[in-house]
Amino acid sequence: MPNHRILVVDDDPEILSMLSVRLGLRGYQVSTANDGHSALTAARHDHPDLVLLDVMMPGKSGWEVARALKQDPDTAGIKIVIVSAIGEKTNELTSPLYGADAFVDKPFEFERLETIIGDLLA
Repeated sequence: MPNHRILVVDDDPEILSMLSVRLGLRGYQVSTANDGHSALTAARHDHPDLVLLDVMMPGKSGWEVARALKQDPDTAGIKIVIVSAIGEKTNELTSPLYGADAFVDKPFEFERLETIIGDLLA
């Protein structure tokens, strides 16, 4: 498997930790951010292949981060997966509007998330 870089963005330290460990065990290079502002900084600096992005965070929301990344030519190619508890229908309707490539509702099964990541990075 190629050694893809994934940025995990969530204000919940437990989710950051769980995803970092599990994705790291799958061979991904994982970095983290816990708010929208640090997510933008990290994405622009590290150029991850994919961002797992929570919506409801302090500072900038995940939607604002997704829109900013997709509008910037330097980061527009980064794949974005919205991972949110905002509600299935809301997630389904809003994620594409902000440039997300996919979405997963919380709580989620890691295997489903891993399949989505694999498909986007294939």
